[in-house]
Amino acid sequence: MELDIFVVDAFTDKQFGGNSAAVVPVEDWLAVDLMQSIASENNLSETAFIKRVDLNHYQIRWFSPITEIDFCGHATLAAAHVLFNQFSCVGEVCFSTDKVGDLKVTQVSNADSTATPSAIEMSFPNLKPEIVESVPNALTAGLSVTPKAVLKNQQAYFAVMDSAADVINLEYQSELLALLAPLDVVVTAQADATSEYDCISRYFWPANGGDEDPVTGSIHAGLAPYWSEQLNKTELVAFQASTRGGKLCCRISDDRVFVSGCGKLYLKGRIYV
Repeated sequence: MELDIFVVDAFTDKQFGGNSAAVVPVEDWLAVDLMQSIASENNLSETAFIKRVDLNHYQIRWFSPITEIDFCGHATLAAAHVLFNQFSCVGEVCFSTDKVGDLKVTQVSNADSTATPSAIEMSFPNLKPEIVESVPNALTAGLSVTPKAVLKNQQAYFAVMDSAADVINLEYQSELLALLAPLDVVVTAQADATSEYDCISRYFWPANGGDEDPVTGSIHAGLAPYWSEQLNKTELVAFQASTRGGKLCCRISDDRVFVSGCGKLYLKGRIYV
């Protein structure tokens, strides 16, 4: 069997930035173990498999090198980038998922002030985290900085730090954070007053994919509502402070969180299975 494969750097407009995701279009779903093997062989934080349902309507599934993932933002952006630029889709694409419902993804015009030119905007459910009364020992022991608050949603623990420097300089112990499975960990803080960003974060997922994720779109479905309340703003610019780094523009409207960013095609090829 021969399959097309595309690799896109998501949440960046520069090559070798953001977070890389592979996109594999299929006519019918492959066996789960085969999709997992392809994702493991790719060894990227995510491989997205997309299956056409109708015009501009696709089903999507995401696999890390370790396991199938319930929700992935950067691979959704990568899949939309491929459809808009390689498959002549125009305007809006709907991705149907098992765990988080339908995700509508839109090409953003240059006039939209919440996004950079040629951006793609994704509509996510609002996954605002809630305060955790009893903080797991593995969380506090696994981070070199003690958070001032800890929250949680269905995806991750949110460790809120006093400063951006705490986030940037933080060290972590993967073997301890892995004990928090199935949840991952995001550390976050308000950005410095002189920064172009409103908030920054770093994301660790040793139980589900790897040590530190370069840019995580899905977690901003929780980060954006949290910082929206803290900063009293409905439009935010976020930065994920990994080595590669990534910029995410977010806006909150009722029960939806809109996250936008750019993508850059890195590779187009064939795989043989």
